[in-house]
Amino acid sequence: MRIGNGYDVHRLGEGCDLIIGGIKIPWDKGLIGHSDADVLTHAIMDALLGAAALGDIGLHFPDTDPGLKGVDSFKLLERTKELIEEQGYFIENIDATVIAQAPKLRPYIEDIRKRYSETLDIDINCINIKATTEEHLGFTGRQEGIAAQAVCLLADIRERASADVTGGCAGCAGCPGREAFAVNREET
Repeated sequence: MRIGNGYDVHRLGEGCDLIIGGIKIPWDKGLIGHSDADVLTHAIMDALLGAAALGDIGLHFPDTDPGLKGVDSFKLLERTKELIEEQGYFIENIDATVIAQAPKLRPYIEDIRKRYSETLDIDINCINIKATTEEHLGFTGRQEGIAAQAVCLLADIRERASADVTGGCAGCAGCPGREAFAVNREET
């Protein structure tokens, strides 16, 4: 298993949308960035890339790339998932926190979890999203920006595929690596 952590921050400004976790949240301010500035998704992507020892989002999706201007961060998240799968890893779980004085995010958290679950093809119960304030302290407390932190756990498909399950396994039907396991079994 491999653990990764990620952190991101974006400035708040007027005249742009507030996108957090792929959900457009109605508010009078939005996040400023080269892409859609989805601070939570960026932190999760960095955690995933870090766990797989693949660098960070700046390496794969630089803010100097004009083709990424205004891009939906979930498109980048899909590519991040492909990158970690190409290395033989799959996502066990994600735990993330958004740090924002406002707006209140509780009404959107279940929709955010569902969006990640569908995009990353993992059970919704493997995704935890929290929101907190900093009690009016610092840049988030002054509503100058929003930050997010994430940790994730990746599993190595090779470890799963090498397990002896000749007698059957109650969990195989739901194993994200079942196709790789079938290929591995055919080769032996």
